[in-house]
Amino acid sequence: MRHAREIFGKAMPSLRKPAAEDGADIWRLVRACKPLDENSMYCNLVQCDHFRDTCIVAEMDGELVGWVSGYKLPDDPETLFVWQVAVSETARGTGLGTLMLRGLLSRDICKGVTRVQTTITRDNAASWALFRKFTEMSDAALSSAPYFSKDDHFDELHDTEYMVTISLDKARTKKAA
Repeated sequence: MRHAREIFGKAMPSLRKPAAEDGADIWRLVRACKPLDENSMYCNLVQCDHFRDTCIVAEMDGELVGWVSGYKLPDDPETLFVWQVAVSETARGTGLGTLMLRGLLSRDICKGVTRVQTTITRDNAASWALFRKFTEMSDAALSSAPYFSKDDHFDELHDTEYMVTISLDKARTKKAA
């Protein structure tokens, strides 16, 4: 695999926690990243404010080019649920999505995380590719199963969302040995 400097050149993206002032830019980024579901701008503001420790933004040359929103499950703090990953068209194919996920998991708040979960529709090839690549790079295991169904949960207005679970136990056990 190529080194990140080869992919990004001299201008490596900077990764940081979001601020409420990023909400509008994140909202615009998500809108530009079809087929991602759009949330309200207010939702993105709340994510940046209330969940900033488990969200991450990427900037290059002063422009917001990446976003990962997530949170630790209230009843299972070992699981980080990734709500959304958005990468601008200018940064696609660079490995930025996996870089952001790895950056997020390296934070102190995620030290006890042994699982990453997300939901993906079957036709979202980019998300499947990202999470498979992340799984491979993390020496982890991926499983998926239908979670929110088109018939039972979405009144047939949205495709079934599959719960993707990435077990990091294997990778973390190896590092500890």
